[in-house]
Formats: sequence, C-alpha cells, structure tokens
Amino acid sequence: MTEPSVPHAPTAAFIGASWLALVAGAATYLIGLFNAEMALNEKGYYLTLLMYGLFSAVSLQKSVRDRAESISVSGLYFGLCWLSLLLALLLLLIGLWNANLALSEKGFYGMAYLLSLFSSVAVQKNVRDVSLVRQAAPAK
Repeated sequence: MTEPSVPHAPTAAFIGASWLALVAGAATYLIGLFNAEMALNEKGYYLTLLMYGLFSAVSLQKSVRDRAESISVSGLYFGLCWLSLLLALLLLLIGLWNANLALSEKGFYGMAYLLSLFSSVAVQKNVRDVSLVRQAAPAK
C-alpha cells in the first residue's frame, strides 16, 4: 500500500467558512423545523433525515478519500454509502413533495438541507487534512 501524500493544511478562512456553512445550514433547518406548524412525528421525520443525511455524506466522502489514498474500503460499504446518501435525498424529496407546505417553505428546507450536507463534507475534509498535517509535522 502506498503512503498517502501529506496535504497542505487548509486555511483558517476555509475552515471557518466550512464550519459557518454547516452551522448556518443545520441551524436554519432546525429553527425552521422548530417553528413549523406540523405534527411532531413529521418534525421527527425531517430531523432524522438531517442526521441520516449528514452521516451518510461524511461517510461517503471519507470512503472516496480512503480509496483515493489507497486505503482499503470494501465495495459493499462503498455501495452502502452511496445508497444511504441517495436514499436520504430521495426521502427528503418525497417528504417535501407530499408536505402541506408553501413552495417557498419546501425550497427553504431543501436548500438548508443541501447546504448542511455539502458543508459537512468540507468540514470532514478539513478535519482530516489538519490531522494529517499534524501527524506529518516534526515533534517540537
């Protein structure tokens, strides 16, 4: 197995922007959900989809990166990561399609969800890159 090259450390601005986007996306989604006039079980459905989507996006990103660095990832797990992410997106789409919400509210939830998923991938990448840079740095 080849040794992965040490990446450059992400800038503080990129790390901050990634975390800000994640917090903004997830907080906006959750605040909207808290204020929504829907049954508690619907709120639970959308909350579960956010958690499932975040986990599957981070897991897929890690698996893609592991493969790029020649770290073994089974085909079954890699396929499950893709399936989980697509399933989370499909379930959100179905839920919003059938929800008794204004079109603007549906767009609000969809965009906050996508911002959260995208930024979670960036945050995970930053965490991994910073960790690799610290491991490669000589001990002081």
